[in-house]
Amino acid sequence: MRARRSPTLLLLLAMGASGPAMAQGIPGDQAPPPDPKGTLNFALENDMFGGSDRYYTNGFQFAWRSPSADLPGPLDWLNDRLGWLMGPGTLRWGLAFGQSIYTPKDTERVAPDPRDRPYAAYLYGAASLSRISEYTANLFELQLGVVGPSALGEFVQNNYHDIINIDQTNGWRSQLKDEPAITALYERKWRMPLGQIGGIDVEAIPSATISLGNVQTYAAAGGVLRLGQGLEADFGPPRIRPALAGSASFQPRQDFGWYVFAGLDGRAIARDIFLDGNTWRESRSVDKRILVGDAQAGVAVLWRGMRFAYTQVWRSEEFYGQEGVQSFGSLSVSFRF
Repeated sequence: MRARRSPTLLLLLAMGASGPAMAQGIPGDQAPPPDPKGTLNFALENDMFGGSDRYYTNGFQFAWRSPSADLPGPLDWLNDRLGWLMGPGTLRWGLAFGQSIYTPKDTERVAPDPRDRPYAAYLYGAASLSRISEYTANLFELQLGVVGPSALGEFVQNNYHDIINIDQTNGWRSQLKDEPAITALYERKWRMPLGQIGGIDVEAIPSATISLGNVQTYAAAGGVLRLGQGLEADFGPPRIRPALAGSASFQPRQDFGWYVFAGLDGRAIARDIFLDGNTWRESRSVDKRILVGDAQAGVAVLWRGMRFAYTQVWRSEEFYGQEGVQSFGSLSVSFRF
């Protein structure tokens, strides 16, 4: 039987490392002006952009972030109790809906290799609170969903394959079984301006994340380096977690902005249901790697209340027996209204 790492230990280590910075604001830090507009975002991630069809093969997410306005009753109650953690900043709330699909390398086999990644799908909704200031961004998110056949991974993947006229995936009968899913996530980012090069702004955005739940439990740390114009509009483009996610909302102060970026992210993983298998029922599983890293690079353009971004991601091996680094792309489109 594989040893289980304590998620509580990971949480304490991460909070101990970043606690002083979380408890205090940055001198001179101010909230941006009130924003009467919300943001609607769509993100699509697919390994087709990396030239493969395996492992983390597809994900999509629709996300909405509110204007900087009053909260609905239940979220207002939660916000009052998270003030010690969230720090200062403009307050927003948000909703999201998404799906992530995972397959083994060989999708032609009806009986997949037991040493390869299990078939799995995750369908979820999320509610979030965020506080954003000039130099910091804090996010608390609660995800509720299901892992297993009810997450419709087989339906989405094979119907899409029919549409684009490629072979269907044959091993979905072996996928993880239905399981209710819950994840609580906290993330903090810091904006660090580094000056200008030829009129182009340069900044670094380090980040720290804690995720707890029966889907994914991990502690993560990383950062992004950005060069461009109008960087104050956001904290980077949105991504589907686990990832170096930017900000789903954006608040530009000029009609046109752009930036290129590159980043690194490392995760210490206590639990990953997509590799460890079902929590309370027998299912397929593989021996996961405790430490996983992402490298990413991309470009974003902001124009008249719209944001378009593309990110290329290279993810290190996630389980023993995986053959090499996985590459996939992330495309996002955002609209303010």
